[in-house]
Amino acid sequence: MPSGQPLDLIEVLADETPGEMWARFRFLAPDVARDLGRIDVEIAHQDMEHLCHGFAMDYLARHQIDAARIVISLSDRAVPFGEPDPQATQFFEIYRPEDGHCIWEPY
Repeated sequence: MPSGQPLDLIEVLADETPGEMWARFRFLAPDVARDLGRIDVEIAHQDMEHLCHGFAMDYLARHQIDAARIVISLSDRAVPFGEPDPQATQFFEIYRPEDGHCIWEPY
């Protein structure tokens, strides 16, 4: 990671709920914790962009998944998908895969 923080892949989800295929890559990133963490949202953004280009795009190609959007998330603790956890620190970015690149989609 550009930040040097250690990450663990929690899960990869294929989700068609938004009306098109979204691939969600969820990572455990303890260094984003709001009280003890050293990674802020700007540094996390760099890591998420790196993960999209260096991990998610390869994963999609290897598994022949045609996703309309890629969501990269970093969380300081494992939180079940879709469940709120007010104690958790979580960062999310959305990208559109296009011609082998990740195009950031501000939301």
